[in-house]
Amino acid sequence: MTKNLDKQVAHKILDGFNTYIHSFKAYTRLTPKYFSERNWKAIQLNHKQRLRLYKDLLFPLAATCKALLEEKSTDRVLWGKIKNQYTTLIADKPELEIAETFFNSVIRKTYENIAIDEELMFVMEGHDFCSIRENSDLIRNYPKGLGLDKIIRQILDDFDFGAPFMDKERDIQFLIEGVQKVILTRYNIAPDTRTQILKSVFYRNKAAYLIGRTFVGKKWMPFIIPVLNGKKGVFVDTLIFDPNLMSHMFSFTRSYFMVEAEVPSEIVAFLSSVIPHKKIHELYNAIGFNKHGKTLFYRDFLHHLDSSTDQFVIAPGIKGMVMTVFTLPSLNIVFKLIKDHFEPPKNMTRQEVREKYKLVSLHDRVGRMADTHEFEYFKIPKDRISPELITELRNTTNSLLKFTDTHLILKHLYTERKMEPLNLYLEHCSTEEGKKAVEDYGRAILQLAQANIFPGDMMTKNFGLTRQKRVIFYDYDEIEFLSDMNFRVKPKAETYEQIYAPEPWYSIAKNDVFPEDFKRWMIGRKDLKEHFLTYHEDLFSPEYWQGVQKRIVKGELIHAFPYPDEIRFRPEQRI
Repeated sequence: MTKNLDKQVAHKILDGFNTYIHSFKAYTRLTPKYFSERNWKAIQLNHKQRLRLYKDLLFPLAATCKALLEEKSTDRVLWGKIKNQYTTLIADKPELEIAETFFNSVIRKTYENIAIDEELMFVMEGHDFCSIRENSDLIRNYPKGLGLDKIIRQILDDFDFGAPFMDKERDIQFLIEGVQKVILTRYNIAPDTRTQILKSVFYRNKAAYLIGRTFVGKKWMPFIIPVLNGKKGVFVDTLIFDPNLMSHMFSFTRSYFMVEAEVPSEIVAFLSSVIPHKKIHELYNAIGFNKHGKTLFYRDFLHHLDSSTDQFVIAPGIKGMVMTVFTLPSLNIVFKLIKDHFEPPKNMTRQEVREKYKLVSLHDRVGRMADTHEFEYFKIPKDRISPELITELRNTTNSLLKFTDTHLILKHLYTERKMEPLNLYLEHCSTEEGKKAVEDYGRAILQLAQANIFPGDMMTKNFGLTRQKRVIFYDYDEIEFLSDMNFRVKPKAETYEQIYAPEPWYSIAKNDVFPEDFKRWMIGRKDLKEHFLTYHEDLFSPEYWQGVQKRIVKGELIHAFPYPDEIRFRPEQRI
């Protein structure tokens, strides 16, 4: 048995990967059926099951590998041989890069306490090339010779959403008018003009998205066509050419798409041509291969370390009571570690905090919560860490630190996109900029509520602004399901004793919330506070929160549109 141990383990890992990728695709293929049936509950459940799939398969597989290896589970020479065997086995797989990441996950769960190891894992030398094969069946092509009307009609004919259109002729006219307004007023049709659309439809929540591009003006112009399925049938909701909107739809603040990807690298290659400012690891995240996105993120991180010289420092902003946060100024990422001890009033455990982050990873983020990557045994060169940060880490997260001669190894951390804390932004922005920010701050809270998330601590320090000035929530230690909260009107004091009582004279349960109290602390700036209170009156009404609660408890999936109502063809149409 020992003689062929490397082959045995390599084949076990391959079997595990084959099970994973088969199940991943099976879940994905269910989505069009649920969309056609308007079975939104099934869509949500299906999405969560696909998210859980990786770890559900990984842990028993690692246990099997440990049992096979016994005392050799930390034998570096043997693991080198296993990797070589596995490399040969997966060489022709269309999901080669995903298979490499799967191996990394297995070794890290089998070889206890191993840090990321470039010799034993697919880190820098892993498959890292996204392109579309010449013989790929990935794309539908529409030559300019068909004419605009026929191209639009052919597109809607080519994609079957499993339900009749509500008003197909009107959809066609909407799309024609959109193309005429945005493209034909700026560019002339040329002999090389052509349109391409991915055959794979991108599903998320209650929407289906067609992703395409048109070659015009000697460049590719990308577009997205969102399709909804209402009670009266399927309809095209809008036509998107704005690159900022497209980038936002594939944002780290939204849940992953359900999209069939027989060759994931080809889908990513096409997306990269459509949304060129997105990093490759973000696009893998967007199509559901977030574990491989994590691999590519780490690869980018190592490249960045090699090409930079600045030091890791404590992140700017008010220090958190639960997390120690640091950053590398030249990198658009923050690193978050759960503290060893929490000061009152925080009374949770480290595991409870991890559960909150897990909840967010499985939940619909509706464009308002930041995605994270979770790492164990994450290495940072010691000479790149500022003395102040070393002191802060020792004082707050000492149990998570392991020092070697050259590196600091962090036993557990989260990485997250760097954003400017909203409280800091409101200190220096103009009144007009501030009004837009606080409007979006309120919208973020209300949209989270519609997704059944109550942020808990809604102070501005727990929200940040993206590059596009969109307000995002990023502090998860106090989040709860909105359906579990009890929104109350604050009792009015009537007696002398009640008016001057040093403590509340009425009972308050742990899940009680008094929305009218929000007015006191949500916005401090005088030139913004009145505008905020007027603009978001709903925030302070228990009846509003209770109304959202009732819709959620009834099982309604409240769709979060990733684009503004103003660009919808039928803004009055709800689903």
